[in-house]
Amino acid sequence: MIKGLMITPPVIGRIAIGKVVERNGKRLPEKDDEFTITTQVQSRGQWILHPLDEALRLAAGQPHGGIKEGLKPSLPDGVLNDAQGTSAHASSSADAGPSSPGESSRSSQTVQSAARAGRRSLKEKMGIANAGDAAGETATSTVPSPAATPARRKLRNIPVRVLFNDPDLNLRANYTLFDRTTARPVCVGDGENCKRVTSKGLESMPCPGPDACAFGKDGCKPYGRLNLVIGDSDELGSFVFRTTGFNSIRTLTARLQYFAAVSGGYLACMPLELKLRGKSTTQSHRSAIYYADLVVRTGLSLNAAIAQAKELAGQRLASGFDQTALDGAARLGYANGSFEDSPDEAAEIVEEFYPEESQASSVPATAKASGPWATGSQAKSRNGTHSPYQ
Repeated sequence: MIKGLMITPPVIGRIAIGKVVERNGKRLPEKDDEFTITTQVQSRGQWILHPLDEALRLAAGQPHGGIKEGLKPSLPDGVLNDAQGTSAHASSSADAGPSSPGESSRSSQTVQSAARAGRRSLKEKMGIANAGDAAGETATSTVPSPAATPARRKLRNIPVRVLFNDPDLNLRANYTLFDRTTARPVCVGDGENCKRVTSKGLESMPCPGPDACAFGKDGCKPYGRLNLVIGDSDELGSFVFRTTGFNSIRTLTARLQYFAAVSGGYLACMPLELKLRGKSTTQSHRSAIYYADLVVRTGLSLNAAIAQAKELAGQRLASGFDQTALDGAARLGYANGSFEDSPDEAAEIVEEFYPEESQASSVPATAKASGPWATGSQAKSRNGTHSPYQ
Protein backbone atom coordinates (compact mmCIF):
# COMPACT_ATOMS: atom_id res chain seq x y z
CA MET A 1 0.00 0.00 0.00
CA ILE A 2 1.39 3.43 -0.99
CA LYS A 3 2.03 5.48 2.14
CA GLY A 4 0.57 8.95 2.19
CA LEU A 5 -2.27 8.02 -0.18
CA MET A 6 -5.64 7.86 1.55
CA ILE A 7 -7.60 4.82 0.37
CA THR A 8 -11.26 5.82 0.09
CA PRO A 9 -14.36 3.82 -0.94
CA PRO A 10 -14.57 3.26 -4.73
CA VAL A 11 -16.80 5.92 -6.30
CA ILE A 12 -18.87 5.13 -9.41
CA GLY A 13 -21.02 8.27 -9.46
CA ARG A 14 -22.09 11.48 -7.77
CA ILE A 15 -25.22 12.73 -5.97
CA ALA A 16 -25.70 16.50 -6.09
CA ILE A 17 -28.22 19.17 -5.14
CA GLY A 18 -27.48 21.69 -7.85
CA LYS A 19 -24.84 22.30 -10.49
CA VAL A 20 -22.22 24.78 -11.66
CA VAL A 21 -23.34 27.31 -14.28
CA GLU A 22 -21.48 29.98 -16.22
CA ARG A 23 -22.59 33.50 -15.42
CA ASN A 24 -20.87 36.73 -16.49
CA GLY A 25 -17.83 34.79 -17.57
CA LYS A 26 -17.53 32.94 -14.25
CA ARG A 27 -18.53 29.43 -13.27
CA LEU A 28 -20.68 29.66 -10.14
CA PRO A 29 -22.64 27.07 -8.13
CA GLU A 30 -26.41 27.07 -8.54
CA LYS A 31 -28.59 25.30 -5.98
CA ASP A 32 -31.56 23.13 -6.90
CA ASP A 33 -34.66 21.63 -5.26
CA GLU A 34 -33.97 18.02 -6.27
CA PHE A 35 -31.23 15.42 -6.38
CA THR A 36 -29.24 14.68 -9.53
CA ILE A 37 -27.30 11.44 -9.99
CA THR A 38 -24.40 11.78 -12.40
CA THR A 39 -21.42 9.84 -13.65
CA GLN A 40 -17.86 11.03 -13.07
CA VAL A 41 -17.56 12.25 -16.67
CA GLN A 42 -18.20 15.79 -17.87
CA SER A 43 -19.34 17.05 -21.25
CA ARG A 44 -19.26 20.75 -22.12
CA GLY A 45 -18.72 21.69 -18.51
CA GLN A 46 -21.63 19.66 -17.13
CA TRP A 47 -21.71 16.24 -15.49
CA ILE A 48 -23.29 13.49 -17.59
CA LEU A 49 -26.38 11.96 -16.00
CA HIS A 50 -26.11 8.42 -14.69
CA PRO A 51 -28.67 5.88 -16.05
CA LEU A 52 -29.96 5.45 -12.50
CA ASP A 53 -31.10 9.07 -12.50
CA GLU A 54 -33.81 8.44 -15.10
CA ALA A 55 -34.61 4.99 -13.69
CA LEU A 56 -35.32 6.44 -10.25
CA ARG A 57 -37.45 9.22 -11.71
CA LEU A 58 -39.59 6.60 -13.47
CA ALA A 59 -39.79 4.51 -10.30
CA ALA A 60 -40.86 7.59 -8.33
CA GLY A 61 -44.21 7.56 -10.14
CA GLN A 62 -44.93 3.97 -9.14
CA PRO A 63 -46.08 3.09 -5.60
CA HIS A 64 -43.14 1.41 -3.82
CA GLY A 65 -41.55 0.78 -7.22
CA GLY A 66 -38.02 -0.48 -7.51
CA ILE A 67 -35.29 0.56 -9.89
CA LYS A 68 -36.32 -0.47 -13.40
CA GLU A 69 -34.25 0.78 -16.30
CA GLY A 70 -35.49 1.14 -19.86
CA LEU A 71 -39.18 1.77 -19.19
CA LYS A 72 -41.05 4.25 -21.35
CA PRO A 73 -42.17 7.32 -19.35
CA SER A 74 -45.91 7.40 -18.70
CA LEU A 75 -47.92 10.26 -20.19
CA PRO A 76 -49.92 12.78 -18.18
CA ASP A 77 -53.56 12.14 -17.38
CA GLY A 78 -55.88 12.70 -20.34
CA VAL A 79 -53.22 11.96 -22.97
CA LEU A 80 -53.24 8.70 -24.90
CA ASN A 81 -50.13 7.07 -26.24
CA ASP A 82 -49.82 6.00 -29.85
CA ALA A 83 -51.16 2.47 -29.45
CA GLN A 84 -54.06 3.51 -27.22
CA GLY A 85 -55.10 6.35 -29.51
CA THR A 86 -55.03 4.18 -32.64
CA SER A 87 -56.88 1.23 -31.14
CA ALA A 88 -59.50 3.40 -29.50
CA HIS A 89 -60.26 5.22 -32.76
CA ALA A 90 -60.39 1.97 -34.71
CA SER A 91 -62.98 0.64 -32.26
CA SER A 92 -65.12 3.77 -32.55
CA SER A 93 -65.00 3.56 -36.38
CA ALA A 94 -66.07 -0.07 -36.33
CA ASP A 95 -68.99 0.71 -34.06
CA ALA A 96 -70.15 3.47 -36.44
CA GLY A 97 -70.90 0.94 -39.20
CA PRO A 98 -70.03 0.94 -42.97
CA SER A 99 -68.92 4.17 -44.58
CA SER A 100 -68.26 5.55 -48.07
CA PRO A 101 -64.80 5.38 -49.76
CA GLY A 102 -64.23 9.09 -49.12
CA GLU A 103 -65.09 8.72 -45.50
CA SER A 104 -62.78 5.69 -45.27
CA SER A 105 -59.90 7.74 -46.71
CA ARG A 106 -60.54 10.60 -44.32
CA SER A 107 -60.86 8.12 -41.47
CA SER A 108 -57.46 6.56 -42.22
CA GLN A 109 -55.88 10.02 -42.35
CA THR A 110 -57.48 10.85 -39.03
CA VAL A 111 -56.15 7.67 -37.45
CA GLN A 112 -52.63 8.46 -38.68
CA SER A 113 -52.93 12.01 -37.38
CA ALA A 114 -54.10 10.78 -33.98
CA ALA A 115 -51.27 8.29 -33.82
CA ARG A 116 -48.72 11.00 -34.52
CA ALA A 117 -50.20 13.57 -32.18
CA GLY A 118 -50.81 11.10 -29.37
CA ARG A 119 -54.34 12.48 -28.68
CA ARG A 120 -57.69 12.89 -30.47
CA SER A 121 -59.93 15.88 -30.93
CA LEU A 122 -63.66 15.86 -30.24
CA LYS A 123 -64.47 15.64 -33.98
CA GLU A 124 -62.20 12.61 -34.34
CA LYS A 125 -63.94 10.87 -31.46
CA MET A 126 -67.31 11.53 -33.15
CA GLY A 127 -66.04 10.46 -36.61
CA ILE A 128 -67.21 13.62 -38.40
CA ALA A 129 -63.87 15.25 -39.26
CA ASN A 130 -63.96 16.56 -42.86
CA ALA A 131 -61.08 16.74 -45.33
CA GLY A 132 -60.12 20.26 -44.33
CA ASP A 133 -60.11 19.37 -40.68
CA ALA A 134 -58.04 16.26 -41.39
CA ALA A 135 -55.51 18.32 -43.34
CA GLY A 136 -55.38 20.85 -40.53
CA GLU A 137 -54.95 18.11 -37.97
CA THR A 138 -52.11 16.61 -40.02
CA ALA A 139 -50.34 19.97 -40.25
CA THR A 140 -50.64 20.75 -36.56
CA SER A 141 -49.79 17.25 -35.44
CA THR A 142 -46.12 17.86 -36.24
CA VAL A 143 -46.00 20.49 -33.46
CA PRO A 144 -46.00 18.74 -30.09
CA SER A 145 -48.53 20.10 -27.65
CA PRO A 146 -47.47 20.90 -24.09
CA ALA A 147 -49.90 18.31 -22.74
CA ALA A 148 -48.32 15.57 -24.88
CA THR A 149 -44.88 16.07 -23.30
CA PRO A 150 -44.48 14.11 -20.08
CA ALA A 151 -43.50 16.21 -17.10
CA ARG A 152 -40.04 15.48 -15.71
CA ARG A 153 -40.45 14.15 -12.18
CA LYS A 154 -38.28 15.71 -9.51
CA LEU A 155 -35.96 13.29 -7.75
CA ARG A 156 -36.31 13.92 -4.02
CA ASN A 157 -36.05 10.38 -2.62
CA ILE A 158 -33.31 7.85 -3.38
CA PRO A 159 -33.34 4.29 -1.93
CA VAL A 160 -29.87 3.65 -0.55
CA ARG A 161 -27.70 1.59 1.77
CA VAL A 162 -24.40 2.44 3.41
CA LEU A 163 -21.18 0.46 3.15
CA PHE A 164 -20.08 0.28 6.77
CA ASN A 165 -21.54 -0.34 10.22
CA ASP A 166 -19.41 2.46 11.69
CA PRO A 167 -21.22 5.77 10.99
CA ASP A 168 -17.94 7.74 10.85
CA LEU A 169 -16.68 5.58 7.98
CA ASN A 170 -19.72 6.40 5.85
CA LEU A 171 -19.74 10.15 6.52
CA ARG A 172 -16.49 12.07 6.96
CA ALA A 173 -17.05 15.67 8.02
CA ASN A 174 -14.30 18.18 8.84
CA TYR A 175 -13.62 21.87 8.84
CA THR A 176 -11.69 22.35 5.61
CA LEU A 177 -9.77 25.23 4.05
CA PHE A 178 -8.69 25.06 0.39
CA ASP A 179 -6.11 27.13 -1.45
CA ARG A 180 -7.92 28.45 -4.52
CA THR A 181 -4.71 28.95 -6.51
CA THR A 182 -3.68 25.29 -6.27
CA ALA A 183 -7.06 23.69 -5.40
CA ARG A 184 -5.39 21.73 -2.62
CA PRO A 185 -6.53 21.39 0.99
CA VAL A 186 -4.45 23.55 3.31
CA CYS A 187 -6.00 22.88 6.72
CA VAL A 188 -8.37 20.11 7.84
CA GLY A 189 -9.64 19.92 11.41
CA ASP A 190 -12.41 18.56 13.60
CA GLY A 191 -12.82 21.44 16.04
CA GLU A 192 -10.18 20.00 18.38
CA ASN A 193 -7.13 19.11 16.26
CA CYS A 194 -6.16 19.87 12.68
CA LYS A 195 -3.56 19.05 10.01
CA ARG A 196 -2.16 22.19 8.40
CA VAL A 197 0.31 22.76 5.56
CA THR A 198 2.99 25.22 6.68
CA SER A 199 6.46 26.26 5.52
CA LYS A 200 7.80 23.35 7.59
CA GLY A 201 5.48 20.83 5.95
CA LEU A 202 2.42 19.14 7.40
CA GLU A 203 1.92 19.91 11.09
CA SER A 204 -0.65 18.97 13.72
CA MET A 205 -2.16 21.90 15.59
CA PRO A 206 -5.12 22.72 17.83
CA CYS A 207 -8.32 23.48 15.92
CA PRO A 208 -10.62 26.08 17.48
CA GLY A 209 -13.11 25.91 14.61
CA PRO A 210 -13.75 28.50 11.89
CA ASP A 211 -15.51 31.00 14.15
CA ALA A 212 -12.45 31.42 16.41
CA CYS A 213 -9.62 30.70 13.96
CA ALA A 214 -7.78 33.69 12.46
CA PHE A 215 -5.98 31.49 9.94
CA GLY A 216 -9.09 30.07 8.32
CA LYS A 217 -11.35 33.09 8.66
CA ASP A 218 -13.76 33.55 5.73
CA GLY A 219 -12.51 30.44 3.94
CA CYS A 220 -12.90 27.51 6.33
CA LYS A 221 -16.17 25.56 6.08
CA PRO A 222 -17.64 22.31 7.33
CA TYR A 223 -17.18 19.87 4.47
CA GLY A 224 -18.74 16.41 4.40
CA ARG A 225 -18.58 13.37 2.10
CA LEU A 226 -21.18 10.61 2.36
CA ASN A 227 -20.78 7.34 0.42
CA LEU A 228 -24.02 5.55 -0.47
CA VAL A 229 -24.89 2.36 -2.36
CA ILE A 230 -27.71 2.65 -4.94
CA GLY A 231 -29.09 -0.55 -6.45
CA ASP A 232 -27.32 -3.90 -6.34
CA SER A 233 -25.17 -3.85 -9.49
CA ASP A 234 -22.02 -3.00 -7.48
CA GLU A 235 -22.34 -3.72 -3.77
CA LEU A 236 -18.92 -2.24 -2.94
CA GLY A 237 -19.12 0.70 -5.35
CA SER A 238 -20.66 3.89 -4.02
CA PHE A 239 -22.09 7.24 -5.06
CA VAL A 240 -20.58 10.16 -3.18
CA PHE A 241 -22.69 13.02 -1.86
CA ARG A 242 -20.56 16.08 -1.05
CA THR A 243 -21.85 19.04 0.91
CA THR A 244 -20.71 22.09 2.83
CA GLY A 245 -24.19 22.63 4.23
CA PHE A 246 -24.36 22.70 8.01
CA ASN A 247 -27.95 21.38 8.01
CA SER A 248 -27.08 18.36 5.84
CA ILE A 249 -23.96 17.46 7.82
CA ARG A 250 -25.64 17.75 11.21
CA THR A 251 -28.76 15.84 10.14
CA LEU A 252 -26.89 13.04 8.35
CA THR A 253 -24.49 12.60 11.28
CA ALA A 254 -27.36 12.26 13.74
CA ARG A 255 -29.30 9.85 11.53
CA LEU A 256 -26.35 7.53 11.00
CA GLN A 257 -25.59 7.46 14.72
CA TYR A 258 -29.23 6.78 15.59
CA PHE A 259 -29.77 4.05 12.99
CA ALA A 260 -26.56 2.32 14.08
CA ALA A 261 -27.77 2.39 17.68
CA VAL A 262 -31.35 1.19 17.19
CA SER A 263 -30.36 -1.57 14.74
CA GLY A 264 -27.88 -3.09 17.14
CA GLY A 265 -24.90 -2.19 14.95
CA TYR A 266 -26.36 -3.46 11.64
CA LEU A 267 -26.19 -0.06 9.96
CA ALA A 268 -24.82 -1.43 6.67
CA CYS A 269 -27.88 -3.67 6.28
CA MET A 270 -30.53 -1.04 7.01
CA PRO A 271 -32.86 -0.21 4.05
CA LEU A 272 -32.57 3.57 4.00
CA GLU A 273 -33.60 6.46 1.79
CA LEU A 274 -31.82 9.72 1.04
CA LYS A 275 -34.50 12.39 1.31
CA LEU A 276 -34.50 16.06 0.36
CA ARG A 277 -35.99 18.40 2.94
CA GLY A 278 -36.59 22.13 2.94
CA LYS A 279 -36.63 24.84 5.56
CA SER A 280 -36.59 28.63 5.86
CA THR A 281 -34.38 30.63 8.18
CA THR A 282 -33.60 34.24 8.93
CA GLN A 283 -30.21 33.88 7.25
CA SER A 284 -31.92 32.62 4.06
CA HIS A 285 -34.25 35.68 4.14
CA ARG A 286 -37.20 33.29 4.68
CA SER A 287 -36.66 31.67 1.30
CA ALA A 288 -36.52 27.86 1.08
CA ILE A 289 -33.17 26.13 1.48
CA TYR A 290 -32.73 22.40 0.92
CA TYR A 291 -30.69 19.81 2.76
CA ALA A 292 -30.26 16.03 2.76
CA ASP A 293 -31.68 13.63 5.31
CA LEU A 294 -31.61 9.84 5.82
CA VAL A 295 -34.84 8.05 6.68
CA VAL A 296 -36.20 4.52 6.63
CA ARG A 297 -37.14 3.47 3.11
CA THR A 298 -40.65 4.35 1.94
CA GLY A 299 -43.23 1.71 2.82
CA LEU A 300 -41.35 0.38 5.85
CA SER A 301 -41.68 1.12 9.53
CA LEU A 302 -38.60 1.40 11.71
CA ASN A 303 -39.30 -2.01 13.26
CA ALA A 304 -39.69 -3.62 9.83
CA ALA A 305 -36.44 -2.00 8.64
CA ILE A 306 -34.56 -3.33 11.68
CA ALA A 307 -35.98 -6.82 11.08
CA GLN A 308 -34.85 -6.68 7.45
CA ALA A 309 -31.40 -5.50 8.52
CA LYS A 310 -30.96 -8.41 10.93
CA GLU A 311 -32.20 -10.87 8.32
CA LEU A 312 -29.78 -9.52 5.70
CA ALA A 313 -26.92 -9.56 8.21
CA GLY A 314 -27.65 -13.23 8.89
CA GLN A 315 -27.64 -14.05 5.19
CA ARG A 316 -24.33 -12.25 4.68
CA LEU A 317 -22.77 -14.03 7.63
CA ALA A 318 -23.94 -17.42 6.33
CA SER A 319 -22.40 -16.68 2.92
CA GLY A 320 -19.07 -15.69 4.47
CA PHE A 321 -19.41 -11.90 4.14
CA ASP A 322 -17.25 -10.33 6.89
CA GLN A 323 -18.60 -6.87 7.66
CA THR A 324 -16.22 -6.35 10.58
CA ALA A 325 -13.20 -6.96 8.33
CA LEU A 326 -14.62 -4.55 5.72
CA ASP A 327 -14.94 -1.79 8.33
CA GLY A 328 -11.40 -2.51 9.49
CA ALA A 329 -10.03 -2.27 5.94
CA ALA A 330 -11.78 1.05 5.41
CA ARG A 331 -10.43 2.39 8.69
CA LEU A 332 -6.88 1.50 7.71
CA GLY A 333 -7.37 3.09 4.28
CA TYR A 334 -8.49 6.40 5.77
CA ALA A 335 -5.52 6.42 8.15
CA ASN A 336 -3.04 5.85 5.31
CA GLY A 337 -3.11 9.46 4.06
CA SER A 338 -3.40 13.04 5.23
CA PHE A 339 -6.10 14.47 2.94
CA GLU A 340 -8.96 12.58 1.33
CA ASP A 341 -9.55 14.50 -1.89
CA SER A 342 -7.09 14.02 -4.73
CA PRO A 343 -5.75 17.09 -6.60
CA ASP A 344 -7.88 16.45 -9.71
CA GLU A 345 -11.05 16.19 -7.60
CA ALA A 346 -10.16 19.18 -5.45
CA ALA A 347 -10.39 21.57 -8.41
CA GLU A 348 -14.03 20.61 -8.98
CA ILE A 349 -14.76 20.75 -5.25
CA VAL A 350 -13.34 24.27 -4.91
CA GLU A 351 -15.36 25.45 -7.92
CA GLU A 352 -18.62 23.99 -6.63
CA PHE A 353 -18.40 24.38 -2.85
CA TYR A 354 -15.85 27.16 -2.29
CA PRO A 355 -16.79 29.90 -4.78
CA GLU A 356 -14.59 32.95 -5.05
CA GLU A 357 -17.21 35.31 -3.60
CA SER A 358 -17.15 33.61 -0.19
CA GLN A 359 -13.41 32.98 0.07
CA ALA A 360 -10.13 34.85 -0.34
CA SER A 361 -9.22 34.92 -4.02
CA SER A 362 -5.57 34.02 -3.50
CA VAL A 363 -2.94 33.12 -0.93
CA PRO A 364 -1.98 36.10 1.28
CA ALA A 365 1.26 37.83 0.34
CA THR A 366 2.71 37.25 3.83
CA ALA A 367 2.21 33.53 3.40
CA LYS A 368 3.79 33.48 -0.05
CA ALA A 369 6.94 35.09 1.30
CA SER A 370 7.57 32.38 3.91
CA GLY A 371 5.93 29.32 2.36
CA PRO A 372 2.48 27.95 1.54
CA TRP A 373 0.01 29.46 3.97
CA ALA A 374 2.55 30.00 6.77
CA THR A 375 1.31 29.85 10.35
CA GLY A 376 -0.24 33.08 11.53
CA SER A 377 -1.32 34.35 8.14
CA GLN A 378 -4.91 35.44 7.76
CA ALA A 379 -7.16 35.36 4.73
CA LYS A 380 -9.42 38.35 4.27
CA SER A 381 -12.57 38.41 2.21
CA ARG A 382 -13.74 41.30 0.11
CA ASN A 383 -16.36 42.44 2.62
CA GLY A 384 -14.49 41.39 5.78
CA THR A 385 -17.30 39.20 7.10
CA HIS A 386 -17.19 35.60 8.20
CA SER A 387 -19.80 33.27 6.77
CA PRO A 388 -18.71 29.64 7.11
CA TYR A 389 -22.13 28.04 6.62
CA GLN A 390 -23.37 29.76 3.45
